Amino acid sequence: MLYNSKEENAVDTKTSLMINEMAESERPREKLTVKGPESLTNAELVAILIRTGSKNVSALDLARRIVNMDKEGIRSLYNISIEELSKVKGVGNAKACQIVAALELGKRLSKSSMGHRPRITHPEDISRIYMEEMRYLKKEIFKVVMLNTKNEVICDTDVSVGSLNSSIVHPREVFVEPIRRSANSIVLIHNHPSGNPDPSAEDKNITKRLLECSGLIGIKILDHIILGDGVYYSFKEHSLI
Repeated sequence: MLYNSKEENAVDTKTSLMINEMAESERPREKLTVKGPESLTNAELVAILIRTGSKNVSALDLARRIVNMDKEGIRSLYNISIEELSKVKGVGNAKACQIVAALELGKRLSKSSMGHRPRITHPEDISRIYMEEMRYLKKEIFKVVMLNTKNEVICDTDVSVGSLNSSIVHPREVFVEPIRRSANSIVLIHNHPSGNPDPSAEDKNITKRLLECSGLIGIKILDHIILGDGVYYSFKEHSLI
Protein backbone atom coordinates (compact mmCIF):
# COMPACT_ATOMS: atom_id res chain seq x y z
CA MET A 1 0.00 0.00 0.00
CA LEU A 2 1.43 3.39 -1.02
CA TYR A 3 1.49 6.19 1.54
CA ASN A 4 0.56 8.94 -0.88
CA SER A 5 -2.99 9.96 -0.11
CA LYS A 6 -3.73 13.35 1.45
CA GLU A 7 -5.30 11.69 4.46
CA GLU A 8 -2.29 9.46 5.11
CA ASN A 9 0.14 12.33 4.69
CA ALA A 10 -1.89 14.40 7.09
CA VAL A 11 -1.73 11.65 9.70
CA ASP A 12 2.03 11.29 9.24
CA THR A 13 2.54 15.04 9.53
CA LYS A 14 0.44 15.17 12.67
CA THR A 15 2.40 12.33 14.22
CA SER A 16 5.69 14.05 13.42
CA LEU A 17 4.47 17.25 15.03
CA MET A 18 3.45 15.30 18.12
CA ILE A 19 6.98 13.95 18.41
CA ASN A 20 8.42 17.43 18.11
CA GLU A 21 6.05 18.59 20.82
CA MET A 22 6.90 15.77 23.22
CA ALA A 23 8.38 16.56 26.58
CA GLU A 24 12.13 16.62 26.01
CA SER A 25 12.74 13.75 28.41
CA GLU A 26 10.33 11.55 26.44
CA ARG A 27 12.01 11.97 23.05
CA PRO A 28 13.97 8.81 22.20
CA ARG A 29 17.48 10.27 22.47
CA GLU A 30 16.77 12.29 25.59
CA LYS A 31 14.90 9.37 27.12
CA LEU A 32 17.92 7.15 26.47
CA THR A 33 20.21 9.64 28.19
CA VAL A 34 17.99 10.20 31.22
CA LYS A 35 16.39 6.78 31.77
CA GLY A 36 18.79 4.36 30.05
CA PRO A 37 18.37 2.11 26.98
CA GLU A 38 16.20 -0.44 28.78
CA SER A 39 13.44 2.17 29.09
CA LEU A 40 13.03 2.51 25.32
CA THR A 41 10.66 0.55 23.15
CA ASN A 42 11.99 -1.40 20.16
CA ALA A 43 10.73 1.32 17.82
CA GLU A 44 12.41 4.05 19.87
CA LEU A 45 15.74 2.22 19.70
CA VAL A 46 15.45 1.83 15.94
CA ALA A 47 14.46 5.50 15.64
CA ILE A 48 17.73 6.50 17.29
CA LEU A 49 19.64 4.32 14.83
CA ILE A 50 18.04 5.81 11.72
CA ARG A 51 18.19 9.36 13.18
CA THR A 52 15.72 10.95 10.75
CA GLY A 53 12.46 10.07 9.09
CA SER A 54 11.42 10.76 5.54
CA LYS A 55 9.11 13.35 4.02
CA ASN A 56 5.95 13.57 6.15
CA VAL A 57 7.04 10.60 8.30
CA SER A 58 8.86 10.98 11.60
CA ALA A 59 11.82 8.79 12.56
CA LEU A 60 9.66 7.11 15.19
CA ASP A 61 6.87 6.33 12.73
CA LEU A 62 9.38 4.98 10.25
CA ALA A 63 10.93 2.87 12.99
CA ARG A 64 7.50 1.43 13.79
CA ARG A 65 7.10 0.44 10.14
CA ILE A 66 10.44 -1.35 10.29
CA VAL A 67 9.68 -3.16 13.55
CA ASN A 68 6.21 -4.18 12.34
CA MET A 69 7.16 -5.19 8.80
CA ASP A 70 6.70 -8.82 9.85
CA LYS A 71 4.34 -10.45 12.33
CA GLU A 72 7.34 -11.61 14.37
CA GLY A 73 8.20 -8.00 15.14
CA ILE A 74 11.76 -7.22 16.17
CA ARG A 75 12.77 -10.89 15.81
CA SER A 76 12.35 -10.66 12.04
CA LEU A 77 15.22 -8.17 11.84
CA TYR A 78 17.82 -10.65 13.08
CA ASN A 79 18.85 -11.90 9.64
CA ILE A 80 17.30 -9.21 7.48
CA SER A 81 19.24 -7.96 4.48
CA ILE A 82 19.89 -4.43 3.30
CA GLU A 83 17.77 -5.16 0.24
CA GLU A 84 14.78 -6.25 2.34
CA LEU A 85 14.99 -3.21 4.60
CA SER A 86 15.27 -0.87 1.64
CA LYS A 87 11.86 -2.05 0.43
CA VAL A 88 10.21 -0.33 3.40
CA LYS A 89 8.91 3.02 2.20
CA GLY A 90 11.13 5.74 3.61
CA VAL A 91 14.13 3.48 4.28
CA GLY A 92 17.01 4.10 1.92
CA ASN A 93 20.33 2.33 1.62
CA ALA A 94 21.98 4.45 4.32
CA LYS A 95 19.34 3.73 6.98
CA ALA A 96 19.27 0.04 6.02
CA CYS A 97 23.06 -0.14 6.40
CA GLN A 98 22.88 1.52 9.83
CA ILE A 99 20.39 -1.05 11.09
CA VAL A 100 22.21 -4.07 9.66
CA ALA A 101 25.52 -2.82 11.08
CA ALA A 102 23.98 -2.40 14.55
CA LEU A 103 22.50 -5.90 14.41
CA GLU A 104 25.86 -7.37 13.41
CA LEU A 105 27.57 -5.60 16.32
CA GLY A 106 25.02 -7.14 18.67
CA LYS A 107 25.74 -10.61 17.30
CA ARG A 108 29.49 -10.17 17.66
CA LEU A 109 29.18 -8.79 21.18
CA SER A 110 27.05 -11.76 22.22
CA LYS A 111 29.53 -14.21 20.75
CA SER A 112 32.59 -12.53 22.26
CA SER A 113 31.15 -12.17 25.76
CA MET A 114 33.03 -15.23 27.01
CA GLY A 115 36.45 -14.01 25.89
CA HIS A 116 38.76 -14.58 22.95
CA ARG A 117 39.03 -18.32 23.50
CA PRO A 118 36.16 -19.41 25.73
CA ARG A 119 36.57 -22.70 27.54
CA ILE A 120 33.79 -25.25 27.19
CA THR A 121 33.06 -27.11 30.43
CA HIS A 122 29.28 -27.49 30.17
CA PRO A 123 26.60 -27.48 27.43
CA GLU A 124 25.41 -24.15 28.77
CA ASP A 125 28.73 -22.62 27.68
CA ILE A 126 27.93 -23.49 24.07
CA SER A 127 24.42 -22.14 24.50
CA ARG A 128 25.73 -18.82 25.79
CA ILE A 129 28.05 -18.42 22.82
CA TYR A 130 25.77 -19.54 19.99
CA MET A 131 22.17 -19.14 21.16
CA GLU A 132 21.66 -15.53 20.07
CA GLU A 133 23.40 -16.20 16.77
CA MET A 134 21.27 -19.23 15.87
CA ARG A 135 17.90 -19.07 17.67
CA TYR A 136 16.24 -16.83 15.05
CA LEU A 137 17.54 -18.59 11.93
CA LYS A 138 14.89 -19.72 9.46
CA LYS A 139 16.91 -22.72 8.25
CA GLU A 140 18.79 -25.42 10.09
CA ILE A 141 22.52 -24.78 10.27
CA PHE A 142 24.89 -27.56 11.31
CA LYS A 143 28.11 -26.28 12.90
CA VAL A 144 31.25 -27.93 14.18
CA VAL A 145 33.02 -26.21 17.07
CA MET A 146 36.71 -27.17 17.34
CA LEU A 147 38.45 -27.34 20.72
CA ASN A 148 42.07 -27.65 21.80
CA THR A 149 43.43 -29.87 24.60
CA LYS A 150 42.20 -27.34 27.20
CA ASN A 151 38.66 -27.45 25.76
CA GLU A 152 39.11 -23.88 24.50
CA VAL A 153 37.34 -22.91 21.29
CA ILE A 154 39.74 -22.74 18.36
CA CYS A 155 37.08 -21.82 15.80
CA ASP A 156 33.84 -23.07 14.29
CA THR A 157 32.67 -23.89 10.79
CA ASP A 158 29.32 -24.39 9.06
CA VAL A 159 28.92 -27.87 7.58
CA SER A 160 25.42 -27.71 6.11
CA VAL A 161 22.41 -25.48 5.62
CA GLY A 162 18.90 -26.92 5.47
CA SER A 163 17.06 -29.85 7.03
CA LEU A 164 19.57 -32.37 8.30
CA ASN A 165 20.01 -35.73 6.66
CA SER A 166 22.85 -38.20 6.46
CA SER A 167 23.69 -37.29 2.87
CA ILE A 168 24.55 -33.64 3.58
CA VAL A 169 26.02 -34.12 7.08
CA HIS A 170 28.75 -36.45 5.86
CA PRO A 171 31.65 -37.43 8.13
CA ARG A 172 34.09 -36.17 5.52
CA GLU A 173 32.60 -32.66 5.72
CA VAL A 174 32.36 -32.76 9.51
CA PHE A 175 35.95 -33.81 10.21
CA VAL A 176 37.93 -32.19 7.40
CA GLU A 177 38.35 -28.84 9.18
CA PRO A 178 39.00 -30.30 12.66
CA ILE A 179 41.74 -32.46 11.13
CA ARG A 180 43.24 -29.46 9.34
CA ARG A 181 43.14 -27.40 12.56
CA SER A 182 44.55 -30.26 14.66
CA ALA A 183 41.54 -30.08 16.96
CA ASN A 184 41.61 -32.31 20.02
CA SER A 185 37.82 -32.60 20.21
CA ILE A 186 34.67 -31.12 18.71
CA VAL A 187 31.14 -30.16 19.67
CA LEU A 188 28.36 -30.55 17.12
CA ILE A 189 25.66 -27.88 17.05
CA HIS A 190 22.56 -27.28 15.01
CA ASN A 191 19.40 -25.25 15.47
CA HIS A 192 15.71 -26.08 15.18
CA PRO A 193 13.82 -23.13 13.63
CA SER A 194 10.62 -24.43 15.27
CA GLY A 195 12.09 -23.44 18.64
CA ASN A 196 11.72 -26.99 20.00
CA PRO A 197 15.19 -28.52 20.53
CA ASP A 198 14.07 -32.13 20.97
CA PRO A 199 16.08 -34.36 18.58
CA SER A 200 14.48 -36.09 15.64
CA ALA A 201 15.22 -39.69 14.66
CA GLU A 202 17.50 -38.34 11.92
CA ASP A 203 19.38 -36.18 14.47
CA LYS A 204 20.06 -39.29 16.53
CA ASN A 205 21.10 -41.36 13.50
CA ILE A 206 23.53 -38.69 12.31
CA THR A 207 25.04 -38.39 15.79
CA LYS A 208 25.50 -42.15 16.06
CA ARG A 209 27.20 -42.28 12.66
CA LEU A 210 29.56 -39.42 13.47
CA LEU A 211 30.44 -40.97 16.86
CA GLU A 212 31.49 -44.16 15.09
CA CYS A 213 33.73 -42.16 12.74
CA SER A 214 35.23 -40.06 15.52
CA GLY A 215 36.62 -43.20 17.16
CA LEU A 216 38.42 -44.13 13.96
CA ILE A 217 39.71 -40.61 13.29
CA GLY A 218 40.80 -39.93 16.86
CA ILE A 219 38.92 -36.66 17.37
CA LYS A 220 36.42 -36.98 20.22
CA ILE A 221 32.89 -35.63 19.96
CA LEU A 222 32.17 -34.09 23.36
CA ASP A 223 28.51 -33.29 22.69
CA HIS A 224 25.84 -32.62 20.12
CA ILE A 225 23.73 -29.64 21.13
CA ILE A 226 20.47 -28.62 19.49
CA LEU A 227 19.48 -24.99 19.98
CA GLY A 228 15.84 -23.97 20.13
CA ASP A 229 14.30 -20.64 21.06
CA GLY A 230 16.16 -19.88 24.28
CA VAL A 231 16.44 -23.58 25.21
CA TYR A 232 18.81 -26.35 24.21
CA TYR A 233 19.07 -30.14 24.14
CA SER A 234 22.38 -31.81 25.01
CA PHE A 235 23.01 -35.36 23.82
CA LYS A 236 25.65 -35.65 26.57
CA GLU A 237 23.23 -34.63 29.31
CA HIS A 238 20.75 -37.22 28.03
CA SER A 239 23.43 -39.95 27.99
CA LEU A 240 23.29 -40.27 24.19
CA ILE A 241 27.03 -39.52 23.95
